Amino acid sequence: MKTIHKVAVLGGGGRAGNYLVNQLLKEGFSIKLLLRHPENFTIQSSEIEIIKGDALDIESIKVLLQDCQAVMSTVGQRKEEPLVASSATNNILKVMNKYKIERYVLLAGLNIDTPFDKKSPKTTLATEWMKTNFPIIQEDRQKAYDLLLKSDVNWTQVRVPFIEFNDISSQISISLEDCLGDKISAIDIAKFMIQEMTESKFSRQSPFISSI
Repeated sequence: MKTIHKVAVLGGGGRAGNYLVNQLLKEGFSIKLLLRHPENFTIQSSEIEIIKGDALDIESIKVLLQDCQAVMSTVGQRKEEPLVASSATNNILKVMNKYKIERYVLLAGLNIDTPFDKKSPKTTLATEWMKTNFPIIQEDRQKAYDLLLKSDVNWTQVRVPFIEFNDISSQISISLEDCLGDKISAIDIAKFMIQEMTESKFSRQSPFISSI
């Protein structure tokens, strides 16, 4: 795999995304950042190049991914807006193939199902709650996973429980079968995603991570 110097980031303007952007800077990466509203973004660095655009627009994705060696996404569903998960994933995968970009790491909830899961009753309950209360969003997110499976990209989908938005790092559990904890800090998510981007320990897999 090519050495990663510049990373394309989607969702960097969100709460989890801010932690990811700051950690990428701390670890010495340059960033191309897709933002719909650049005027609201407060992180300042000469290593950030901002692209104004939308993940639903493939032309924006083409501009974002050019000259990058990896893609990272913390994009979530926007309230009362068009479904984003499967469309953004479809756009990203197409452009990654066009530019021969190998690595894609994205954030997802524990409610995504994979054929390898052995979810506990607690995790299953959380999954079913999402399916019952947000069926259209859940279906779209599951469709995004199916698109990943059909692709030939080196992806990792990181599944997480309740996110605590703080800088308190702790030991984490990692499992391909079940979410073993109830929460995780945003800083631990960022650190794990970056480590996975460079090491590919869970290539084409969807690990659950949580605080111990």
